[in-house]
Amino acid sequence: MRIFALLFAILFSCNVFSQEVIPLSNALQAPVSDQLKKELIGSPVFIQIFKSERTLELYAKVGNQFRLLNRFNICKFSGGLGPKRVQGDFKSPEGFYTIGASQLHPDSHYYRAINLGFPNQYDRVNGYNGNYLMIHGDCVSIGCYAMTNSGIDQIFKYVTAAFNNGQTQIEVNIYPFRMTDDNMRRYAGSQYISFWKQLKPGYDYFEKYKQPPVIAVMNNQYIVNGQSNGTAGPRGNPFQTPSPSATKTFLAFTQAK
Repeated sequence: MRIFALLFAILFSCNVFSQEVIPLSNALQAPVSDQLKKELIGSPVFIQIFKSERTLELYAKVGNQFRLLNRFNICKFSGGLGPKRVQGDFKSPEGFYTIGASQLHPDSHYYRAINLGFPNQYDRVNGYNGNYLMIHGDCVSIGCYAMTNSGIDQIFKYVTAAFNNGQTQIEVNIYPFRMTDDNMRRYAGSQYISFWKQLKPGYDYFEKYKQPPVIAVMNNQYIVNGQSNGTAGPRGNPFQTPSPSATKTFLAFTQAK
């Protein structure tokens, strides 16, 4: 009888744990349905890249938030973690980048390519240099983010449709890893930690609000939604004064269908 009672207790406990609900904030966002993916072609889009996880995430705007369309495996990037600084260091960039329609190259040597716009303003004021840093196909990379051809096809389709439907700029936020508090502690001894602390508010903002952060550069550092290394509030914050270029980007998101 005691054995039966013990087995019952164990089975009951396992059943309880199997039904435990994981809070959404502690889990990766699930992609939208296949039907909604079709309906969102032409909506404003947003891209996040995580080096360590070798993942590119493509989002589309649904209402006031951006929802995950798909996660794509990055075949290759080079140079390990940390920002790209000079031509020839073979590193793939990290930071906040903006692409326009002119940066799409459908007939690239590497199948299809999207120029990230490196160096951006932050890179230039810090003396970094290099060019032709891309997201592209063919699974071959020296400083770029190389995707499978089928992956870049899907990304290209949504990005092109967004531009054709009125979005003027698309934000591409590139992180060394998912910038959770645990990961920041794990890499606390890295030579790049001061740079990564500039990126973390952007990651946190999107995790909380599912809207791309507004980025500016001040005193050679990234500023997220008007704050440096702090907790940024939603864009409606009346005390926030984004840069003119950031405001233009925000208007593109709100005005595009």
